[in-house]
Amino acid sequence: MPIFAPTVTLNNGHKMPVLGLGTWLSREGEGIEAIKAAIDAGYRHIDTAYLYRNEKEVGQAIREKIAEGVIKREDIFVTTKLWNNFFEPCKVAEAFKRSFENLDIGYIDLYLMHSPMSFKFDGWELGHVDATTKPEYADVDIVDTWRAMEELLNTGKVRSIGVSNFNSEQIARILQQCEMKPVTNQVECNPGINQRKLIEFCRKLDIVVTAYSPLGRPNYYEMDPVKVPKPALDDPRVKAIAEKYNKTPGQVILRYLVEIGTVPVPKSSNPVRLRQNIDIFDFQLTKEEIETMDGLNTGKRTVPFHVWISHKNYPFHIEF
Repeated sequence: MPIFAPTVTLNNGHKMPVLGLGTWLSREGEGIEAIKAAIDAGYRHIDTAYLYRNEKEVGQAIREKIAEGVIKREDIFVTTKLWNNFFEPCKVAEAFKRSFENLDIGYIDLYLMHSPMSFKFDGWELGHVDATTKPEYADVDIVDTWRAMEELLNTGKVRSIGVSNFNSEQIARILQQCEMKPVTNQVECNPGINQRKLIEFCRKLDIVVTAYSPLGRPNYYEMDPVKVPKPALDDPRVKAIAEKYNKTPGQVILRYLVEIGTVPVPKSSNPVRLRQNIDIFDFQLTKEEIETMDGLNTGKRTVPFHVWISHKNYPFHIEF
């Protein structure tokens, strides 16, 4: 039987499931099958981005599940993102249009600024751009980009807008100079960097924190254990809590992230892991166990964007 995540009400009244499926690196056939398996397992929140180059696959999987009668469009919450090359206000509407057409699901639930760092426009295809590439920077004010994002709401094709990888000062600028409050700030959040201060900052503003890389990056750690922080999955403290509840360490971590007020979006294409990741709503951690999980925080990022550290809007120069 499918397992359904409860929802959180965003500051504009729309509801978002408190656990979703991340789709970074889910492409072509694998991506379609993983998303369909996730929907069968009960996922009703899918997170993608123009950068991921898989919006078409995400849309196809959703349309096929609608055609099968498994879901209706209104049952599923879909997020995509404005990539950094398209931050000039005159580019925002066209960038959104491309994502909208790629997905082809009638409307987009949530559209995010992928980061506060603007890059020079060099075409719509992106080439080999990814989080390890240093492009030519552009000097676009995040406030101007956000105002163009606000205009998208008037089209009726997107229901909510938000940000990603923003620090507290950057969020404050948006709130001071713009009309619409972001509904979410999507950031890396896992036991190694639990973002407690940023979560509290956003909570006071009624902005939900969405947690990407919630389990760390086990595959990246295995490839480069010197540069990439070790995930908490193998920590004996996490394993002990998992044994108590007859859960996996991954389930304990995801439960912890939900309990501290985030919306984790773990990525998996493994059907067993997909079901495990959403099966976290039948137990609750004690206060002491949450304190134990808090003790795993080192503040070290698995996604530090070091290649962009010279950008004037690099968000990680301050604590949160």
